[in-house]
Parts: sequence; structure tokens; C-alpha cells
Amino acid sequence: MKNLEAYKKYAGTEKIHSRILNELYQQIPDNVAVIDRNFNIVDANNNFEDHFGKWQNKKCYAVYKKLNEPCDNCPTKDVFNKGKPVICDAIGVDKTGKKTHYIAHSFPIKSKNGKEIEYAMELTRTVTETDRWQQEYHILFDRVPCFITVIGEDFRIVRANEAFRNNFGDMVGQHCFEVYKRRKTKCRNCPAEKTFKDGKVHHSQKTGIGKKGQNINYAVSTSALMRGNNSVAHVIEISKDITALKQLEHKVIESERLGAVGQTVAGLAHSIKNILMGLEGGKYIVSLGLAKDDKAMINQGWEMLERNFEKTTSLVKDFLSFSKGRLPELKMVNPGELANEIIDLYKDIAAQSGISLKSEIDDKIKLAPLDSAGIHTCLTNLVSNAIDACLMGAHRGNEVLIRVFEERGLLCFEVKDNGSGLDNEIKKKIFTTFFTTKGGGGTGLGLLTTRKIVQEHGGKIVVDSQKGKGSKFKIIFPRKRLMSLYKETKE
Repeated sequence: MKNLEAYKKYAGTEKIHSRILNELYQQIPDNVAVIDRNFNIVDANNNFEDHFGKWQNKKCYAVYKKLNEPCDNCPTKDVFNKGKPVICDAIGVDKTGKKTHYIAHSFPIKSKNGKEIEYAMELTRTVTETDRWQQEYHILFDRVPCFITVIGEDFRIVRANEAFRNNFGDMVGQHCFEVYKRRKTKCRNCPAEKTFKDGKVHHSQKTGIGKKGQNINYAVSTSALMRGNNSVAHVIEISKDITALKQLEHKVIESERLGAVGQTVAGLAHSIKNILMGLEGGKYIVSLGLAKDDKAMINQGWEMLERNFEKTTSLVKDFLSFSKGRLPELKMVNPGELANEIIDLYKDIAAQSGISLKSEIDDKIKLAPLDSAGIHTCLTNLVSNAIDACLMGAHRGNEVLIRVFEERGLLCFEVKDNGSGLDNEIKKKIFTTFFTTKGGGGTGLGLLTTRKIVQEHGGKIVVDSQKGKGSKFKIIFPRKRLMSLYKETKE
């Protein structure tokens, strides 16, 4: 009640009332004009005059559009005829002679008796700048040199830019998985689906199929377009074509591999010549033993033949394994179990040589997507080399340690020995050339093959070694990269 009395005291006179209304009239952030039935502007606020110019004693069409007669589809005329508010979108001319785009809201003002429409009040809001921003946005959206799509909750493409249309086709209205990958069902690990669920930005690397049937590799980021209630209305998907980069990566790896193969040719020829000489020697001794009926000599020659035949088999298998390229066959496996298999394989051999073969395996390591056969080959090569290094070393109490652990998102396999070690010159060569420290007992392809397999998993191998103090080889796999490769193989 006190508030009501205070208000009456404040607004009790028509003079104060009129002043308040006039102040509101002038402060409205729109252009306001009052127009009579003859299209005369009888009043207007300051905003209107600032935008359209002098209005006194002028017709509305002369002020709004610099015309000499009423406009077609005149909203003011509709207000007088229908007696209802009208909204229209119009193009006019401002006081400087420039075109201006505005939205007009016109509504009737009745006479005091409430029976006749005496005036039409028109509120206009200029959207010229908004129009220009929209045009610039459309140009930017369309001309950005990457793929942009707006995806609805039903996973249908609502909008797509020029780059996307040129590469995947003009398929607005279709499901994104149909357009990107020619699938009939949603993709596994879909980043757009994740954004719809949590509203966060998600990243992924995918392979799609272009409108000409070509494979397109792309790196995609998804982000949410929110509603007023903080739910996700649409997802905008921005993708960068990385096909050329992927091809370049493949070519670099392939060039490195083939370059190393080229470097091995001379070494292979030399090794094959040595093996052939061994075979010839064994054959000669066997023949001589047969001629003399000397069983000891026959056995000696046969052992030479077997030994050199095994070298031939090993050389051919290693070279074929290294020279052929293939994608790893990834499956979710226990990294610790892979290491235990190597322990079981080599524990007797190591024990016979007086070498302690140990393991340190973190039992909390989660399953990882790995090519079991490939990782088995890598660990076999490293453990075999470590045992050989111990045999060549001068230490007593030789030890080979296999570790499997995880640190900062990296899955690590480590093989450490206290054997003969490597000097700096040898460390520079072991992953790049046809090189072996085993003399005639090695093919020189073990570490090259190991590095190739590791790279195919998206990982790397590093070595820390000192002459006479042993070596530590460490294979490092980023978990995120492994999972990305695994997802690609499952799509």
C-alpha cells in the first residue's frame, strides 16, 4: 500500500506522466515514427531523425525510401486496413543516401473513443550491419579451406560449406555417416555423438570416401552449438584434409625403409657369398667322407651344411619381413603377457649361458591395442641381442631385465642388459644400416625390423648405451595414438 501511495504521489500529475512517456519515447533504441492515414509523419523520435533525416511535413515513403508515391506492400496501409500489428522486412535509404536494411514493426493507435484507428506507430530497427556481418559470415563459412558441416541431433547434415560439397558432394539433409563414409549406421567412436552427450570439444582422425570414391584422410574437431537451456542443439564439425600429409608420412617411412633396404644390398651379397662358401665347404667334406666311408667327416660336413642352411633361412626371412610393408593387426591384448611369453621362451637359453633373465611388469597396466606377433618379434630381437651382448661382455653376473610399465600416457617396453654395450659410432648405425655386432652370426636386419614394426604402431624406439657398461632399449607407444589406429581399423 505504501508503494502504491508513493507511486501516486510521484506520477499524480499529467505533466510528470507526459514527461516520463516522452523520455521513454526518445530513449527507445529503435527508430520510432507516428504516421497518419495520409502517410504523413506527425511525430518521430531523435533516433529516427538521426538515421533517416528531417521528417517534418513529409510523407513516410519520401523519408523512408525517397519515393514520390506510397510503397508497394505498405505496412502502414495494412495497419489501417486490418487494425492489427504488422511486421515487415524492408530496404530503405538513410539520410546520407545509402541503402539501409531494416525490420519494421507497425501497430495501430486508436482514437480516444477506441473505435477508430487514428495513427500507425512504426518502430524500425536497422539491420544493415547485421546483414553485412551475415554476408561476411556466409562468405567465410563457404570459403574456409577446410570441411565444415553443421549436424543436427538426428545426425543429418543441416549445412555444409563449399570445400565439403566439392569433396563429398552436396548432400545436405542426409546422415553424416552416409556422406562421410557411405555407411548405413553411425560410426564407432563418433566425435559428434560425444559432443552431443557432453557439450565438449572432441578431436579425432578419420578416413572418409569422397564423391569420386577416393579415400580422404581428415583430422576432425567437433564443438557444440548450444540452446538457451544449455542443451546441445547442433554440432559443428570442422575437418582438415590431411590426405597429402598421410601420404607424405607413408612415403617418408617407406623411403626410409627402402633406403635401408638399398643399403643392405651390398651386405646381403657379401653374406650370401659367405654362406655359399660354407655350403660348398660342407658339401665337399660330406663328399670326401662318403668317398672315404668316414662317418666323422660326413657328420662334420653335414653340420656345416645345416648351419649354413639355417643362416640362409634366417637371412631370407629377416629380409622379407623387413622389406614388405603392412598395417599392424591390432587387437586388445595384455602387454605384460607378451613380455612373459618372451621370458618363457628365453629363460632356459639364458640360464645355460649363466645369464639371469628377469622381468618387472606393472600388474596395473590396462589392455592395449597391439599386433601381438609384431611386438613378439620386437621383444625377441631385443632380448636375443641382449643375451648376445652379455656373452660378449667381460662381466660376471650378467643380467637381462625386461620391464613393462606406463608413464604419462605412454606404454613402454624396456630391455636392459649389463653386457658389452655400444660406442657412439655404433649407436648411430644400428637403426639405419645393414649392421650387426655378431659377425657372421647376424643378418643385421633385426633392429631395422624392430624399428619398422614400432613405427607402424605409431611409436618409437630409443637406445641408451655405453661401451662396456651395457645397453637399454626402450619402445614407447603413446596410448592415444594406439587407440586412434585401433579405431581406424574398426571403422
